Amino acid sequence: MSRLLAGIRVLECGALLNCDTVGMRLADMGADVIKIEQPPLGDYLRDINGVLAPGCSPVHLHVNRGKRSIALDLTEPADLDVFWRLLDTADVFVDGLTAGAADRLGIGYEAQRARRPDIVYCQYTGFGASGPYASVPTHGQMMDALAAGQPRALDGDGFMSPLTTGGPNGSSGGEGTAAGAMHATTHILAGIIHRDRTGEGCYIDVAASDAVVAQAWGTVASALNAHRVIDPQNIPEQVQGGVYRGAKYQFYETADGLVVLFCAIEHRFWDAFCRATGRTDLIHRKNEDTPVDFGHDDELRRTLQEIFRTRTQAEWMKLAVEERIPIGPAPRDFHEMRRDPHVSHRGIMLEAEHPVAGRFTCTGEGAIVAGQPFVPRPAPAYDEHGAEIRRELDERARSTTKSDGRQVLRG
Repeated sequence: MSRLLAGIRVLECGALLNCDTVGMRLADMGADVIKIEQPPLGDYLRDINGVLAPGCSPVHLHVNRGKRSIALDLTEPADLDVFWRLLDTADVFVDGLTAGAADRLGIGYEAQRARRPDIVYCQYTGFGASGPYASVPTHGQMMDALAAGQPRALDGDGFMSPLTTGGPNGSSGGEGTAAGAMHATTHILAGIIHRDRTGEGCYIDVAASDAVVAQAWGTVASALNAHRVIDPQNIPEQVQGGVYRGAKYQFYETADGLVVLFCAIEHRFWDAFCRATGRTDLIHRKNEDTPVDFGHDDELRRTLQEIFRTRTQAEWMKLAVEERIPIGPAPRDFHEMRRDPHVSHRGIMLEAEHPVAGRFTCTGEGAIVAGQPFVPRPAPAYDEHGAEIRRELDERARSTTKSDGRQVLRG
C-alpha cells in the first residue's frame, strides 16, 4: 500500500463486491479501513468462487486486503454504542448496505450528520439511493444490464445469449462494480478535500448502473448523437461485438502464433510503418481527406496479416519501440499477459502472502507512487481485529476529556 491516505479512517459497512472494492481502493492508498461485519457470517464473499483455505476465497483475499475487521450486531445496543464511538474517530463512512437499511438501523446519513456534521458519507448501491428501482437488491450483472452493458437475445435453443452484433447503438461494456468503486473513491477523496476546506461533510450517492454509463461516455455520446453526424467518413466501421473492421486498427497474428493490435490510423504512423517494413508501396493506401484513416479495405487487411506473420510478437514490439509506431501485444488470457515483459516491469501482478491461505496471485494498484512501493497487507478473518479496535476505543476514552470525536488515537 502507499501512504497517501495515512491518517484517514474509513468505516466500511456492507458485504460483497460493491462496498468491498471501495474499501480496498482506500486501503491500498494507506487509509485505515475498518470493516464492520454483521454476525454471524460477516462478509460471505470469503466462501464464494472457490477457496484456497477455509474462509479464504481468492476474491476475498484480494478485495479485503489491508483492512481490519470487527463484528458488530447493529441491532444490539452495546454494539451500536461501539459503532457510534467508532464513528467519532472516522473521516469516511462507506454504506454498502441495501438502500434504506442504514436508516432502518438508525445509522443513516441524517443520524450520522447530527453527531458528526463533517462526516463524508458514501452510499454505494447497484441502482442508487433514489429512483423507481432504488429498493431493489442487486448483484453484479444487474447493474451492467440496466446500463445496456449486457445485451441479450434469444438463441437457437430458446435461451437468452449475449448479443454480439455491433453497430452505432453499441453497448456500455459492463463492469459496474469496478466502475462504481472508482467513481465512489474519486468522490470520497473530493469530499475529504471539501471537508478540510470548509469543515463540512457531504453525502455521496453512487449507483453502479450510473457508473457503467458514465464510464462508457464515448460510446454513449457517439451512439446517441449518430443521427446528427454530418460527415460519417471517419467513423470506424464495426462488425460483431463492436470490433473494428478497419485494416489499420486491427488485431493480427504474428510469426510465433501470438497477437498484436495495430493502430496506425494517423498518417504519420502509417507512413512510418510502411517505411520500417520496406513496404513503401503501401504508403498511398490512405485517405488524406481526414486526419485519421481506419483503412476500410479487406484487401489491405489481408496484406497486413501476411506482413505481421513475418515477425514474432517480440520483434514487432522491438520495431514499435524503435520507430515509435502504435503496435501493442494482445494477450489471449491472463497467463499470457503475466509473461509479457512490460506487464512484469510495471509490477501490476503480485505474488502476495496470507497467513492462512499462503501464497496467492493478485493485482497491484493501477498507479505507481514514487518512493512508496505497493506491498498489500493480508485480508482479515471475520472479527480478527474486534478486540484490538475495542481496546483502542477504550484507550481513546481514557485519553480525552472531550466528546467531540476529533481527538483520536489511531492504531
